[in-house]
Amino acid sequence: MYHHALRMAIIYAITNQKGGVGKTTTAVNVSAFLAAAGKRVLLLDMDPQANASSSLGINRDKVEVSSYDVILGDASAARAVLRNHKLNLSIIPAVSALAAAEIELVGQLNRERMLQNALAGELPKYDYVIIDCPPSLGLLTINALTASSGVIIPVQCEYLALEGLTLLNRTVHLVRQRLNPALEIRGLIMTMYDSRTALAQQVVAEVEKFFVGKVFATRVPRSVRLSEAPSYGQPIMTYAPNSSGSVAYSNITKNIIEQDSMKEAPTENQ
Repeated sequence: MYHHALRMAIIYAITNQKGGVGKTTTAVNVSAFLAAAGKRVLLLDMDPQANASSSLGINRDKVEVSSYDVILGDASAARAVLRNHKLNLSIIPAVSALAAAEIELVGQLNRERMLQNALAGELPKYDYVIIDCPPSLGLLTINALTASSGVIIPVQCEYLALEGLTLLNRTVHLVRQRLNPALEIRGLIMTMYDSRTALAQQVVAEVEKFFVGKVFATRVPRSVRLSEAPSYGQPIMTYAPNSSGSVAYSNITKNIIEQDSMKEAPTENQ
């Protein structure tokens, strides 16, 4: 009943409070591959470093309306959307002032739901909203988790990778208990993987033991191409379509689409 009429966007927060784990790379490339698969996609940059925005060629100094205005309720989400026609992708860019939002949100009533409320009117326009979170577990990330259907966690294949995951797992659990009962860990993506090292394989095994059945089978390799692409304002799909990084994110995105469509298939009695 009303199943299709009320179909809302699937919202994924890409998060890890540890910096440098491939979070923005994941947000940008999954968004680009989703759009290439014909999905209507909004990439929401919630990181004051605005790396997702600049990775798609947006100059943050020229941004007039940003995620900062949206989360504080000073502008509608629709006003902040920029369109990348080449990629068929919508983006709400970030600016460095977003860092101040952490402090400005503290005094707001219902402060954890500001983003959820701001996005509500936009959701019917999209199949997916991908949120690039800042590398912290402050109010911006809590807002993203409260607004999301699931969390995708990029994990760098290195020593101490699990250390931050325990805290992140606890935060997701708290948000689920208090703010968003529907929130689930959608999957973990092992990034900067080097199959030649025993350490990378140990880290993967440890993460798989800790998050049973939640780790994407495709690993994202260490890749010069992946790290070069943002400086050209392009996702890996257009910058180096045949590179190992491009193949990895293509496979991960296919997996996301397949699993989501299985979940969405209406049951007989609907």
